[in-house]
Amino acid sequence: MKKQVISAIREGTVIDHIPAQNTFKVAEILGIERQSNVISVASNLKSKKIGKKGIIKLGGVFLKRKHVDRISIIAAEATLCVIKDYKVIEKKKLKRPGRFENIIKCFNPNCITNIEMEKTVFEVESHEPLTVRCYHCERAMEKDDIELL
Repeated sequence: MKKQVISAIREGTVIDHIPAQNTFKVAEILGIERQSNVISVASNLKSKKIGKKGIIKLGGVFLKRKHVDRISIIAAEATLCVIKDYKVIEKKKLKRPGRFENIIKCFNPNCITNIEMEKTVFEVESHEPLTVRCYHCERAMEKDDIELL
């Protein structure tokens, strides 16, 4: 049986167990096309946990909280690994926060966040399926309604 292999990185971040259909959305969130570091992106790999998965390896890149929170919206099942000297020094499942600030755009055109320079704030009402509620106008949005800022 042939195995698919993605080369190791000396240091950086690996995002594994991304639902296959969201792999390139995660890449877009990370701004991968603008990076000059070593990057590997693979999608539709076999996974015992989720059927088909994606994986992204970012050499020399360590994610900030805002990136992790954005990724958690579309790939809450993903695993984040921090690599140093080719070894995993930290591994954790992504966890959605209970609140998103300045990450999601409110879909209500009359919301103050779409009229004035007010930051957006959303409280998570349900993690599965994802439902968030705007703090300002109190409109609820489901995962398919969410547009990232």
